[in-house]
Amino acid sequence: MMIKYLCSPRYFYSMLKVLKTPISLSSILAFILGLYWVFYLTPMDAVQGYTYRILYIHVPAAICSLAIYSAMALLSLIFLIWPLKIADMLCTKLAVLGLVFTLLVLITGSLWGRPMWGTWWIWDARLTSELLLACIYTAYIVLRQSLINHPKQAQICAVFACIGFLDLPVIHYSVIWWNTLHQGPSLLKLGWPSIHTSMLWPLIVMIIAFSLYCISVLILACLNHQMEQRHHNAIN
Repeated sequence: MMIKYLCSPRYFYSMLKVLKTPISLSSILAFILGLYWVFYLTPMDAVQGYTYRILYIHVPAAICSLAIYSAMALLSLIFLIWPLKIADMLCTKLAVLGLVFTLLVLITGSLWGRPMWGTWWIWDARLTSELLLACIYTAYIVLRQSLINHPKQAQICAVFACIGFLDLPVIHYSVIWWNTLHQGPSLLKLGWPSIHTSMLWPLIVMIIAFSLYCISVLILACLNHQMEQRHHNAIN
C-alpha cells in the first residue's frame, strides 16, 4: 500500500533530508517578507491602532495549533488502523510543537485583550476552548511519559488523541454557537475573508511562514530522532 511505502523508515527519512534545507530557507524568507510587510507596509488600524499587529502572530499561531492537532488525530487514526511506528513517532513530536503554539496563542491573545477588552483574561468560549486544547496537549504528553514502559502506550495515546479532536470544532464554531467577546470568523469561513486586502496579504504570508516553520521544526525533530535511534542501536 502507498501509505505503508511512504511511512517506511528508509523512504521517510530520505525524503526529510531532501526537504530539510529548502523548507527551512523558505520559512526564513517568508518570515523576513512577512515581518517587513507587517511592520513597515501595513497601515495603522483606525480602531485598534498598532496593537492589531499582535494578530499577525496570534492568528497564524492559532491556525498552526489547530492544524497540528488535526495532524496528530489523523496520524493516530492511521496508527490504530495500520500500526506504523513512524505515525506514532510523529505524534510525539507534534504534541510538543502543538503545545508551544497553543501557549503562544493564549499569550498573544492576552496581550491583545488587555488594551482592547481591558483585561488579560476572560472566560470567553473561544479562549476557554483554546485553553482546553492546551490542557489536552499537556495531558497527551504526560500520558505518554507515564506509560513509557506500557506495552500498549502507543494505542492508548492514539485513542486519547482521537477523542481530544472533539475540541477542535468547538474552538472553531464557538464564536458562532455562543455570544462571545471574541470576534467572529473573518478568515476561515465560506466566501472571501472579511479583511481589507492591505492587511489580508501580509497575514497570509505570516501564515505561510509559521506553517513552513512548523514543518521545518518537525523535520529536524524527526531527523534527530533517527540519530538517537542509531546511537541507541549502536550501543546495544
